[in-house]
Order: sequence, then structure tokens, then C-alpha cells
Amino acid sequence: MAVVQAARKAAKKEGNGLEQGDILWLAVNAKYSHTSLAVRYLRECVPGSSILELTINHQLLAALGEIYERQPRVLGISCYIWNIEMVKDLLRLLPSALPDTIVICGGPEVSYDTAAFLDAFPMVDFIVRGEGEEAVPQLIERLRAVGFVKARAAEVSRAGSLPGLAMRREDGSIDESTAVTVADFSEVPFAYREEEMEPIKERILYYETSRGCPFSCAYCLSCATAGVRFLPLARVFRELDFFVRHDVRQVKFVDRTFNAKKSHFLPILQYLVDLPDSVRTNFHFEVAIDYLDEEVLATLARLPRGRVQLEIGIQSTNEKTLQAVSRINHWEQIASHIRRILSFHNMHLHVDLIIGLPGEGMASFAQSFNDVYALQADMLQLGFLKFLKGASMMDLVQPYGYRYMPMAPYEVLVSDALTYGEIRWFHSFEAVFEYYYNAGRCHHTAAYLIASQEAGDAFAFWKRFTDWWEAHGYHKVGHATKDLYGLLRDFAEDAYQIAAALLDNLLRFDALMADGGRIRPVYLDWDMEKHQQETAPFWRSERPRAYLPGFTFTNWRDVRGCYHIEFFAYDVRRAREGIIEARETALLFDFRGPDVTCQEIVL
Repeated sequence: MAVVQAARKAAKKEGNGLEQGDILWLAVNAKYSHTSLAVRYLRECVPGSSILELTINHQLLAALGEIYERQPRVLGISCYIWNIEMVKDLLRLLPSALPDTIVICGGPEVSYDTAAFLDAFPMVDFIVRGEGEEAVPQLIERLRAVGFVKARAAEVSRAGSLPGLAMRREDGSIDESTAVTVADFSEVPFAYREEEMEPIKERILYYETSRGCPFSCAYCLSCATAGVRFLPLARVFRELDFFVRHDVRQVKFVDRTFNAKKSHFLPILQYLVDLPDSVRTNFHFEVAIDYLDEEVLATLARLPRGRVQLEIGIQSTNEKTLQAVSRINHWEQIASHIRRILSFHNMHLHVDLIIGLPGEGMASFAQSFNDVYALQADMLQLGFLKFLKGASMMDLVQPYGYRYMPMAPYEVLVSDALTYGEIRWFHSFEAVFEYYYNAGRCHHTAAYLIASQEAGDAFAFWKRFTDWWEAHGYHKVGHATKDLYGLLRDFAEDAYQIAAALLDNLLRFDALMADGGRIRPVYLDWDMEKHQQETAPFWRSERPRAYLPGFTFTNWRDVRGCYHIEFFAYDVRRAREGIIEARETALLFDFRGPDVTCQEIVL
């Protein structure tokens, strides 16, 4: 990082010949709630440069207009799978709007097949291959020597190749160079600034304490680099203090495997345990959960509720499939550790499966789904296999008969185990599952139907629901949350002939337990007015304190906003076990906490 340090000193001493904003690093994020780590790194590595964050939801001409307003002399664009198609469209417009701007592209979408990309997009002058924190400052120094004039950009090649930078030579040929990694990761500067924190603290802030991955899964780009590099812990603690001091909502670690080295990650967990209870920041990690030991599990158990959430990439439980993609899962440890952590009731667990992996057809995926569904993690994300440039998955295309999208996101279309029709159907399956399970809705109703009607086969239930959903054309339109309860009711009546009264009880209970109890579809048989003569005296008496210690009646608005009493003809609380007892029950729902709670009361 000597070049970065020298550039900073030169900028302070002499100025860099540019005005603020002349070098602009552009990120096109997937959502407004996201932030870009890459462009912030480059901003810190190149003194005087600035950043612009847009989203893929920006109208193309509006995005071009925002870039134009900055009038950059150098424009660097971060290219990823989620934005590359929009970036390509922007690149085609740049020669008209900013013909004299030097254009640099970088990121995983351009680090491979580099010459082909430069041929297809002649307005791009340079491509950063791999990590750019050392390569980009070196390029900027050379561009300074030619006055940041686009017509002279090719003269940069006279000084020879730059590791990690592809460029056009003066004769029109392309010097592809090679992808590089930063030699000393600890020299990469911290990406965030004090003055930007207030506007972005409610968004997801990305952060890393390591680069690289100890595993070599074929579908992942982490297999393209060897080894894992770590930041010094003293620095990590300073930077985590920074996030906590600025009261950010969530810090999402992009470490590919957070628990790659115990001597690194355990002190970080202990640091999080020791933070004051008043800290609201949530820290998200991706972990190989089968490699946790008793000491780590004990530390996780001590974390305050909501302090941490874990993402666990399971991908499949088919051993042959896992072998084909060079992945090792220790299923017994995975299942045991997930159940153990869920018993702590202090963190959100997010598990992943991939549709379309080698040799995994419908029957095999059903088994993987059932294995993982049985763990009852907070979220089970279903992703589709992608064929990323540079990933060794490309070597498996021919052996497994794969066909995939030739444009981003390069998703699987066909394999020797799944037809296109089955892949297309899985997209409906995933959408239905997102509406209900991953959104935290109708868990009790679904669990009861799985246990009582499908003999515990979760995939059979969600498959039957998806088939019904498609048969009615619901996969072709969007759905309001308030309508989802009615759709599940209609399906259950059609498919299983479940009594309408029982479904109404289950769905009212689920509606109150989800979305903070705010969604109460009018077509369900709510009984608030029917029982006002019983509930009104209850709230005005001393009896609520038996269930809500310290409760004091203030006004009806506060009561309605924080609590609700609902009457049921069944004890619906054990529905997730497949057990329903016909018994008149009054339940008091409390909406004040992060999760809705309920308890039976006597009026």
C-alpha cells in the first residue's frame, strides 16, 4: 500500500491537480437500503475522490443525469451480478453524455473475460481485475501524468503493465494483466467517514474483517483465491466501536466464512457480548456452523437478544451433490448446532438451499428441503444455482448437461436432473414460500396442515400449495398481505376439506402473531365487538397485572395499540405440533416486544 500512502502525502502537500468530484466512484446497489463497501474503499485510497450510490431501480436516464451533474473526469464503476445489465446500458450512453470522461470498470463481473468486455464496450478505458486498493492508486498516478485526458489514456501503457489492471495499448491491442489480491490486507483503509454516518446509519452497512475462504465450493467465486487474510483484532474493535458510536442499525460482515479462525472470530463475539444492553446495532455473520465448538456455542448463548444474526449456507443434504461441488457438510453437527442455537432464543437464524445443484432432481431436493425445514430456522432462503464467471462451476456445465442464462444473473435453466419446466415451477414455489414461511406468516396453520394432512412431509405441502397457486393463476399477479390468509384458507378447504371454523381460528391466531398483529383481514371472524362487555371491564380492573406486571390503564388507544384479546373455539397454540383441542380459549396478545407474545387469560 506504499502507493496509497504516497498519494495521500502528495495530495496533502501539493494538491492532486483535480477538484473534489473529478474522480467519481459509482455504485449501483440492488436496493436503497444497501450501501457499497467497494466504492468507499476506493474513495479512501484515492485522495480527493468521491462516491455516488444509485440503485438498479433508478430510471436509466435519471441515473445518467446524476452522473452527468457531477461532471467527473474519471468515472469508476463497480460491477456485480445484480447491476451489470444496467451498467452496460449506462456505458452505451456515456459517450454521448460524457465523451471526455475516462471510464474504469471493476468488480467480479469484469475481472474475467476481460478482453471480450473491452472489445464490447470501447468507451471503457481500464478494467480493475481483482482487489483494487493498490492497483487503482497506481493507475490514478499514471493518469495524472497524462493530465486526465481521455484521448491520452492509452499512453498509460507506455510505462508497462500494471498488476490488476487491464488496459488498451496505443496500437489498440489489449494488455489483460492478471487479477491480484492486496498483499497486506491490514493496510486497506477503513471505508467509512464520520460525516456520512447520520444519513446512512439506518441502512445496511457492509464490513469485513477477513478476505478469502478456507473452502472451495464450485459455485462460489471465493474458490478463485487461496487462503484467508485477517485484519488485526485491535483495529477490528476500533472499527466496531465506530459503528456502535454512530448507532447504526445493522452491520453485515462480508467475511465469506466468519468462523474461519477461532482466535480471530471468538474475541469478536466476546466483544459483542460485552457491549451495553442499550446498543441496538445488529451484526450479521455467515458461518460454517458445523465447525463451532462448545466454547463458541456458550459465547453465542450469552449474546443479548437481537445483537447477532447468523446465515448458514447448507445448500443441500445430498452427499453426492455436495461432493460434486467440492463442499463438505457435517450434517449431524449442522442440525445439532442449529437446534442448540435456536434454543437460546436470542438471534435470528437464516439457512440457505440452492436449487439446481449437480444431480439434485425433484426427489433429492425434496429430501434436502425436508431435512432443513425440520430445523425450523427463522428463514429458509431458496436460491437458484448461478454460473459465475471465474467459478469452477463452469467446469461442470458439460458433465451435468447444464444450460443457463447467458446474461446476469446467469441462473440455471436446465440440468440433467431438472427440466426447464421444473426450474420454472420452482420459481413459483420459492415465491409462495417467501410470502408465507420466510415472511413469518401462517406458521401455525402450515405446520398443522403438514402434520395432520401430509404426515409431516413439508415439501409435499408446499408443493401441493404451489400447484394450486399456479392452477388459479396466482403466480402471475402480486398479492397484498391481507389477501394471503384468505388464499391459504381457500387452498386448505379445496385440498384437504378442512372445516372452515377450524381454519378461521388458525388463521386469526397466525395473523395476530405475524406483522406485529397489524394485519387483520376483514373476512376472518374477529370477535372484538362480540366480547366487549367482557374485555372492557377487564382492562379497567386490576386483573391485567396478573398477566402484564406493572400494567396501568391510561387510555383505550394505548391498549389497542399494544395489546389484543381474541377468543378461540380451539386451543390453537399447539397447532405447530399438529395438535388441536376444541376448547374455548381467550388469549392476550402483547405487541410491545420484538416478537408478538400471547398467553391464555381468564376473564
